[in-house]
Amino acid sequence: MTKRFDFEAAHSLAGYDGACRYIHGHSYILHVTVTGTPSTDITDPKTGMVMDFGILKQIIKENIIDRFDHCVMLRKGSPLSCEIKNEYHRVELFDFQPTCENILLYFVEILKNRLPVTVSLHSLKLSETNSSFAEWYLSDQTCDDM
Repeated sequence: MTKRFDFEAAHSLAGYDGACRYIHGHSYILHVTVTGTPSTDITDPKTGMVMDFGILKQIIKENIIDRFDHCVMLRKGSPLSCEIKNEYHRVELFDFQPTCENILLYFVEILKNRLPVTVSLHSLKLSETNSSFAEWYLSDQTCDDM
């Protein structure tokens, strides 16, 4: 099952040789797909569900949306990162360049241990624009990554 989430955020790619070096914003779209075995308990009103969409919504809200919506994402040590962090509350500083790909992998790390044991994180897709996105699939993991 897959659920879509939307949030607004800004970032800057420190040292980048194009326009993305400037602080700019995106209307991010995050697709979260989980897999599992649908409930077969006929006495359970959630029979047939892999997971209640409402539970998935709450997990993503608490761990991703509440933290990253309307924030500025910067690499630690980048120009203005200290000044911005000291002046504004909604700033995330990373040890990595906040590209779509790196942010997506960061979300995987946040989510992989926060889902119910009955489901597995199958894939994430993070779109920065209508035509630009990054995807992660569980099958991309190696034994060393798990």
